[in-house]
Amino acid sequence: MIKYFLAGLATAAGLAHAAPPAQQFFEEPRYKDARISPSGRYLALRVGDNNAKDSLAVIDTETLQVVSAKRVNNYDVGDVRWVNDERLVYNVIDNDAAPGDWRFAPGLYAMSRDGKESRQLADHRWAKSNLGTHIKSRLEPWNTYLMNENGAQDSQFIYVRRPIWSQKPGYDIEHTELVKLDTVNGQSSLVTHPGVSQNWMLDQKGVPTIMISKKDGKDTIHFRDAAGEWREVATQAAYGVNEEGISPIGFYDDKRLLVKTRKGGDKAALYLMDLGTGKVDAQPLVAMADFDFSGSMVYSNNRLAGIHYKADARSSVWFDPALQAAQKEVDRQLAGLINLITPPTHPESGWMLVASYSDRQPLFYSLYNSNTREVKGLGSTRPEVKASEMGRQDIVKYRARDGLAIPAWLTLPAKGGKKLPMVVMVHGGPYVRGNAWGWDPESQFLASRGYAVLEPEFRGSTGYGFKLFNAGLKQWGLKMQDDIADSVKWAVDKGIADPERVCIMGGSYGGYATLMGLVKDASLYRCGIAYAAVTDIPLLYDSGMAVLSDLPPDYKTYGVPTLVGDLEKDAAQFDATSPLKQAARIKRPLLLAHGTDDRRVPYPHYTKLRSALQDAKADAEFVEYVGEGHGWSTLKTRLDFWGRVEKFLDKHIGAGAKTE
Repeated sequence: MIKYFLAGLATAAGLAHAAPPAQQFFEEPRYKDARISPSGRYLALRVGDNNAKDSLAVIDTETLQVVSAKRVNNYDVGDVRWVNDERLVYNVIDNDAAPGDWRFAPGLYAMSRDGKESRQLADHRWAKSNLGTHIKSRLEPWNTYLMNENGAQDSQFIYVRRPIWSQKPGYDIEHTELVKLDTVNGQSSLVTHPGVSQNWMLDQKGVPTIMISKKDGKDTIHFRDAAGEWREVATQAAYGVNEEGISPIGFYDDKRLLVKTRKGGDKAALYLMDLGTGKVDAQPLVAMADFDFSGSMVYSNNRLAGIHYKADARSSVWFDPALQAAQKEVDRQLAGLINLITPPTHPESGWMLVASYSDRQPLFYSLYNSNTREVKGLGSTRPEVKASEMGRQDIVKYRARDGLAIPAWLTLPAKGGKKLPMVVMVHGGPYVRGNAWGWDPESQFLASRGYAVLEPEFRGSTGYGFKLFNAGLKQWGLKMQDDIADSVKWAVDKGIADPERVCIMGGSYGGYATLMGLVKDASLYRCGIAYAAVTDIPLLYDSGMAVLSDLPPDYKTYGVPTLVGDLEKDAAQFDATSPLKQAARIKRPLLLAHGTDDRRVPYPHYTKLRSALQDAKADAEFVEYVGEGHGWSTLKTRLDFWGRVEKFLDKHIGAGAKTE
């Protein structure tokens, strides 16, 4: 029997008559993160709720007793890393403030496992702070950030990133340095390297071994050998179409690099590359029929133990027989769930961390002991959510009008149904993967209100092969838009959607596609909801008045012309596919929202379209969120926005909709 010690899981209680409150979907998760210590004896948990700032708790995995706790005045504890079994580092954030209101950098702080010793390592920049014990010595500058990788976890050193911004007007990172930092005495040194460094990778022993430099739209991969000498491994285009390009993913051992590449095929797979010769193996280590490889390496005892990867859902492949056995046992005890195991890097006990979820069950954490086969539950990220009230999600495929196969994610209400009101949710990017199988707050919120939710992975989306991605180049408002329209026709033909009650919705590029859907395919949609929306492609090249875009010049110079189009050569196409220039054609009801401090899609995208729609006397509702960036960072904003969405949908395609 599995016992849950710290917080309950979602129960299997019967469906409530009233829909679950919006706060259950959009509040901050109860458990933000969990990190197992190098030995496996301790666990660092980042916990919090709407009534308290996120704090850090260190727990003994044997007893589940709290060893220490750290709370920071006026801030939330952010990312946490184990330096070694006796020491941790963390930074801070503020979940209650929008990006435009931030007056501080994340900083960096270290503490002993027992919480008795604490010190500041990096400057907090704008805010005066009494966080930790301020030792009167030189702090690292404010632009000092944790890496995504753990590092060696066997000394008092860590490696941190230091982006260097251009002195010219703009929001441009010129290069990124790597700093070796002693977390006890605060001493640091720069890692020497060739070229203009952009990204760094540590090997399985926690040593900086891969560096990627960028120049003139090209990336060069550098490898540092055992003697400390850097040499070039490969140079390739940084943006656009690159069928033979390679991406370093991790290390197999001292002589072989794990790289993601297509090798002329449609789907990218994981291969081994010989670091001495630069030759890539003929056969992949991990390959999938329907998905490009996407994943991360799991290291234990300074060697590759397994790989976490993403197909339709997340899964794992283990090279260690003991971890294979552990996965089998955990899956038996936690049946019907995706269970991701993370072993300690230097195990001294049988404990390992387990993260579990399904399409209806939000993520929850457990501990598993490989010696005793005991599972000890820790708690759910969203304990109030009842799995039985959540919708079912599946991946489906449909054919676009030109025959191209398009994947899509379909979420239906818990009670199912036919000819349902439907929301077509268009992902942003657009050159990213939109979704994966699992509990999602936005689609589940809409499903809990009785809507079917369809999320097409239209051409241009990544993760599903080169053919689908390549078909989307320069197709904003054209074939990419047709794919979204064809998804609606598919859902209607299958009896899923009521053709008279379909609304299109999305943010960023999804907001652009929403607006263009109302321009180009008005007969398909009863209404539209667009937020943080691109409203005119040429504005992506422009800083946008007083608010600067965070798209780097290199991307604008080399990426946008290849992916989206050229300002001069494609000017006529941009005019025809501009929601701003076609605003008079938007006749359906529209909800338009934007953050005033959005740097990805600057505020003028919103203000210019708002003026054009007002001039055209459009049926539009406008809302702006002061201080918010590219998305909604605060609970107050999320609840306000999704409350408006709920009312808007109910009025136009829900129970309160008037039939024509």
